[in-house]
Amino acid sequence: MTSKTNPYVKEKVTTTAWDVLKKGGSPLDAAEKAVNVSELDPRDPTVGYGGDPNEEGFHQLDASVMSGPDGNNAGAVAALESIKTPCSVARLVMERTDHLMLVGKGALKFAKMHGFKEENLMTEEARQHWVAWKENLSERDYYHPPKKEYEHEEGDTINVLVLDANGDIAGVTSTVGHHFKIVGRVGDSPIIGAGLYVDNNIGAAGATGHGAESIKVCASFLAVEKMREGMAPQQACRFVCQRVIDRHNGKPMFGLKIVALNKAGDCGCCS
Repeated sequence: MTSKTNPYVKEKVTTTAWDVLKKGGSPLDAAEKAVNVSELDPRDPTVGYGGDPNEEGFHQLDASVMSGPDGNNAGAVAALESIKTPCSVARLVMERTDHLMLVGKGALKFAKMHGFKEENLMTEEARQHWVAWKENLSERDYYHPPKKEYEHEEGDTINVLVLDANGDIAGVTSTVGHHFKIVGRVGDSPIIGAGLYVDNNIGAAGATGHGAESIKVCASFLAVEKMREGMAPQQACRFVCQRVIDRHNGKPMFGLKIVALNKAGDCGCCS
């Protein structure tokens, strides 16, 4: 299952994962290749190439992977610059190091060591989006906005959760983070237990939206633990969202979405 709402991305993501499984690939192979679709799609403003940059106009990407049949092993990268497919780098962190997460310049050096090419992630559309944002930030600076009013488009991280015919589960998540975020900001996507969690005996969950809140409640881990206690995926997702709502006295002023998949192939989503 995938958390993506963009129709043009979602169909290609799911069919890519399915094709990998049909050819005998692992759940992690399927999830990674599916997320690569979104990372490489310049039309998607929230993930990888063509995504919105940070406030200074360059990209710092976050991603994580977690594989049930590999002992629930995981890898992650954060604030990774100039690499189009950060989830593939995160997989190598899991498979080729004794670490869980690499960040910033260290993550970039590691990616280049393994043959990833530095590339410009800024498309012309993303550049215009960033310029329009800067020009509309304040009436007290020296930028003049265009006549057409700037419209902020909401976006979402991508989570792909895969269950294969053997009952093995894997998950991958990738994001550019908040539109025009502060340089150095890291959200929940690369944090195991917050943006992604997999237990091969139980199921998997992923989060999109306001990353700080997902971290505070360990959203993905909490959803999987509720499934361990017997909740269906839909119930588990609702439980996590209700926990967040209660933390804010019933009036959270942000968006958050949880997706979950259990060992039986049942799935759920709540926002």
